[in-house]
Amino acid sequence: MVKRTYVAATAIILASSIFSAGCGLIGKNKEKVDPPTEVSHLKEGEELDTSLETETEIEKETTGKEESSETMMTDLYLIDRNDLVVSQTLSLPKTESRAKQALEHLVAEGPVTDILPNGFRTVLPAGTEIDVDIKDGKAVVDFSEEFTKYQAKDEQKILQAVTWTLTQFESVDSVELRVNGHQLKEMPVNGTPISEDGLSRADGINNEQMDVADITNSRPLTLYYLAQAAEDYYYVPVTKRVSNTNSDDLAAVVNELIEGPVMQTALLSGLELIDDVKLLDAPKVDDGVVTLNFNEAVLGNSEENVIADEVLQSLVLSLTEQQDVESVSIMVNGKAELVKENGEALTAPVTRPEKINAGSF
Repeated sequence: MVKRTYVAATAIILASSIFSAGCGLIGKNKEKVDPPTEVSHLKEGEELDTSLETETEIEKETTGKEESSETMMTDLYLIDRNDLVVSQTLSLPKTESRAKQALEHLVAEGPVTDILPNGFRTVLPAGTEIDVDIKDGKAVVDFSEEFTKYQAKDEQKILQAVTWTLTQFESVDSVELRVNGHQLKEMPVNGTPISEDGLSRADGINNEQMDVADITNSRPLTLYYLAQAAEDYYYVPVTKRVSNTNSDDLAAVVNELIEGPVMQTALLSGLELIDDVKLLDAPKVDDGVVTLNFNEAVLGNSEENVIADEVLQSLVLSLTEQQDVESVSIMVNGKAELVKENGEALTAPVTRPEKINAGSF
């Protein structure tokens, strides 16, 4: 049963669809949540070594589709119809400068135009030229003057999209922004300050304004909710601030997913749609695996121990944002006898998919 009524029509559609018999909302053609074989990424400016097997083999994405030997699947953080920053995994031509290429695909009227998913838009102004230099974990991005011609309402989205697009690469931990060679200490239109240490994922994404009495006594958590595009669905990262009165980040993540996002959004959490779901024990982490023990309500209306894909993937994506968590094991009443929607027994902990929203809508 649905816990509460939503104004947004898309949320209503999501709520009515999430537990439809025999059908999941996300990754309808996916057989696994587990990631494909690890792919080695080139650092900016590094020469392509054709002797490496990982560079010459055809790589497979989580969709089960094969990549061309001339392309690479890359996450681009774009703005969706709800004005949220969301990754879309698109196939881009192979290049030695993947970080620069990714940012160039965030430019309006640029190379992304013909492959831009429906309902999404780019974040950087048309005509923006970009140089990227990566050293010691920091990506220094130098924009041309056209970069300054964005709308004030997009300022935070630009910071988040650029940061999260670049930090998908193993060689990048933080980002420094420049315009015509001059470092930005604040954004040029609305004056958002930029730390001298640079931007990172610790700054959050789609930051939700929470009713936290003492913001200095709170901390950020990034959760993954569901949004709808036409007949398909995708995951949206949202950073919430939670009170430090509960110091258990893992329990806080699960509880926030149960609570769901703010009512004014068109987002939903799979757990939010289930009445009376709760953890029976505090989450436990052992060698990178977090174990969750739920009551039977987590199964919704299933009589076959089937856990909804949306519940499973929201938990996995959100919990693996936490340090030292690599996979998630789920139990019900102390027993691990669950089944995925595709009928596959859930016999092993579930790892994070390498690409979250693969394919276009």
